[in-house]
Order: sequence, then structure tokens, then C-alpha cells
Amino acid sequence: MQYDFNDIEAKWQKYWAENETFKASNSSDKPKYYVLDMFPYPSGAGLHVGHPLGYIASDIYARYKRHKGFNVLHPQGYDSFGLPAEQYAIQTGQHPALTTETNIATYRRQLDQIGFSFDWSREVRTSNPEYYKWTQWIFIQLFESYYCYNDNKAKPINELSDVFSLRGNAEVNVSCDDAIEAFTAEEWRGFSSEKKQEILLKYRLTYLAETEVNWCPALGTVLANDEIVNGVSERGGHQVVRKKMTQWSMRISAYAERLLQGLEALDWSDSLKETQRNWIGKSVGASVSFNVLDTNETNSHAEPVEALHEIEVFTTRPDTIFGVSFMTLAPNTNWYLKSQQQNTKPTLKRI
Repeated sequence: MQYDFNDIEAKWQKYWAENETFKASNSSDKPKYYVLDMFPYPSGAGLHVGHPLGYIASDIYARYKRHKGFNVLHPQGYDSFGLPAEQYAIQTGQHPALTTETNIATYRRQLDQIGFSFDWSREVRTSNPEYYKWTQWIFIQLFESYYCYNDNKAKPINELSDVFSLRGNAEVNVSCDDAIEAFTAEEWRGFSSEKKQEILLKYRLTYLAETEVNWCPALGTVLANDEIVNGVSERGGHQVVRKKMTQWSMRISAYAERLLQGLEALDWSDSLKETQRNWIGKSVGASVSFNVLDTNETNSHAEPVEALHEIEVFTTRPDTIFGVSFMTLAPNTNWYLKSQQQNTKPTLKRI
């Protein structure tokens, strides 16, 4: 007997779609299970082999958990906002809204033909205003907040402004820029509105700062580290340079300890948790000050003198401090820059 897979697949895929077979219920008494795939970039004319390579494995597991009696949420969507979609539109000479819509229709048809058990009622498109309005909302919440270490949580920035009006900033235990100047309550009340906003920006969880970024002139955008391969852009192989630019940044380090504590409650593998710990990047150690002599400084009469300096170094291994044989200073170190401006070569003697 011949197995007519084309008719059989078409029949059951139609049945699944019409009866919403894979739709997760919000009111089910079954135990919940969540299977999430990385959303594809609709930046090509169709799926490539890497898409089903990953989706087949997760789909098998989603089906297995359903058969084991779980209420499985297995959604799908499209990461359709950003550089990939933009570059595809440029390459094809079409508006990105048009190419994205056309590509998504093709991706959906191909995904259905493979027979994945996605809950399409929860489809996400990151280029849809109904979706990205929430990412903008999250940004606003961060912008209007500061992080209080005493309460270990974010709080409204207006409350911090009230604290400044009462007692200045000398004793507040909050996350902020390192080089912020101390001021009294009287000084704060005397600041202009513009000056106050400049100061509050140094405390907000999202803030403007001049930072070093990966700039790709050909693409006209900043690239993340994982978008660079062997020193060039992953898309197009264009040159990437490091330069300083004013960027929106997030004071995410304020949450480092809470993120680490939250990891312990997750039912993840140890290897995945360790990857997350490395991403969070918290280091525990000590700051050690070294006294050094700079033999290249001069006095007001241009006469060479030996000047005593102090160089502070952070180390995660203070137990090995007596074995230190050298230190490396970054080119942007204030003391190093001063010596370069004086056209002198730094010569240090440890004492």
C-alpha cells in the first residue's frame, strides 16, 4: 500500500490549523511547560537549513511534553526589526515593510509545511507597533527610575529629587556615575531646572554617555560584539572601527547581585547558569594601592624630581599580591595621559 504523505500531511495540517490543536490554554489544570525557540530573522527569501535544524528538536520535545500531560506553550514569531531586515531591503531595493511582510508570509508557509506544533495565536512580530510599543514603555520605566541599594530595587526618580531637596546627595546609597560631585540640599534647590536634569541623568537607569562602540561606516550603525567576525561585520564583511559615540546606556550592573541570586531559583543546567554568570560579569576581589616613584616629573623650574604616585589596582586574587612583578596601565589612565602630554616616557620604581 502506497503511503501518500503529501495528502496525509496536508489533511492533518489543515485539521491542526482549523481546530487550534496546539493552542495553549490559559485556564488549564494541567502542569505548564514552556518551549521557546529563537525567532527567525525574515531577512531572506525563505528558510535556510539552520532554521529547521533547531526547530525540529524543540518541536519533538514540545510534542513529547504534551503526550506526558502538560499544557505546553510553544509560540513562534519573527525578529523582524533591525539590521538584517534593513540590509535585505537595501539589497533588494524595496521598502523594509514590504520585504518583511513578504518574507514572513513565505516563512509561515514553509514552517507549516514542515508540520511544527506552534501556537500561532501568540505570534510575535518585533516590527509591529503593537509589540515594540512595549519595549519603548520598558525604556521609559527605566528612564524614570533609579536603583536604591538600601531597598535593593528601582524607585521613581522623582523620589530621589525629593531626597536631594532635603539633604543633598552626600549620603544617598544609590547607583550612579562614579565621578558625580557632592552637593548640599541648599545647592540643589538653587540649581536651574536644566542643571537638575543633567544631574538626575547620572542616576537614571537609562542614561546618555560617551562610550566606545563598534562602528561600521558601510552599514551606518553600531554593531554588537557577536555581529563581528574576524574584525569585520558579519553581514557584508565590512570594516569595523572602535570609536567613541554618545549612546543610550543601561545601568544594568546595579542589578548584578539580584540577577545572580535569581539564577539559583531557575531550573537550568549548571553550564547554562555559568554562561549567564559570566555574562553578568560580577567580580569579587579587592582594590590594592601601590606606591610608585615617577622619575620623569619636573618642578616649576623644569628640574627633574622624583614624585610619589599611587596606582590603585583591582584584583580577584589578593592572596597572590606578594608575588606581583608588574602592572599594566591603560592608555587612557589619567596619570599616563599627563606624562604623554609632557612628552616624557613613564618610568616607575616600585617602593
